[in-house]
Amino acid sequence: MNALQSPTKPLQPVRTPRSQPRSGQQKKRQHHRTIAIETSIKLGVNLALSGVAIAALVQLLPYSMAQHSKLQEINAEVKATEKRVGHVKAEFSRYFDPRQAKVIMQEQTNRTDPSQRQIVWGDATSETAAQLP
Repeated sequence: MNALQSPTKPLQPVRTPRSQPRSGQQKKRQHHRTIAIETSIKLGVNLALSGVAIAALVQLLPYSMAQHSKLQEINAEVKATEKRVGHVKAEFSRYFDPRQAKVIMQEQTNRTDPSQRQIVWGDATSETAAQLP
């Protein structure tokens, strides 16, 4: 029965204008590509800067270690010098103390105070031998 009927207008699908949706999709795709390229460039630049910073730190590390060891040596020298300065200050204050003037004169010269008696230590065996006739 269908074969005997005359063909009616062939049904054509209703075409909607695809130019706008395609252009909208293309715009979205283009926008996404632009964002992806921009993000990739930013990431690349940041990675390059990070690499440069790490390389600089690696080069500065030996210098820092050398400076640290020099600082430790200088601190040790400062401590030794502070000890010497403390000793010299103590001697200085002792030498210019008027109460100790007599004691210092006796130390630096072989003179004794007239009010003190000299004690001479001798060998006990030599004295007994000298006393025996």
